Amino acid sequence: MNNTGAAEEGAPPADRVLSGNPKFRTWNLEEAEGGLYAGIWEATPGKWRIQYDEWEFCHILSGVSIITEEDGPAVTLRAGDSFILRPGFKGTWQVLETTRKEYVIRL
Repeated sequence: MNNTGAAEEGAPPADRVLSGNPKFRTWNLEEAEGGLYAGIWEATPGKWRIQYDEWEFCHILSGVSIITEEDGPAVTLRAGDSFILRPGFKGTWQVLETTRKEYVIRL
């Protein structure tokens, strides 16, 4: 396991933010050949547009978020929920309560 310790800080691009001032912290714990990444991601409240080019498995550790697919239903996610975002997914991510998730990404 590659435990980097310090979190990488970030935010969604300003032109994608729809409300709030969301900030990210990411602990990328594993990086393997072939574009495989795993770690922990955290976001503060806000809403922004998302578009996925990669495959991602997520497991919510804490907080409350709502993911809405373009022309699709809104799905509320809480601690214990798991889901997959596939390449081509477009929609919005809204953090109601600071959300922390485990992720595995395959490029």
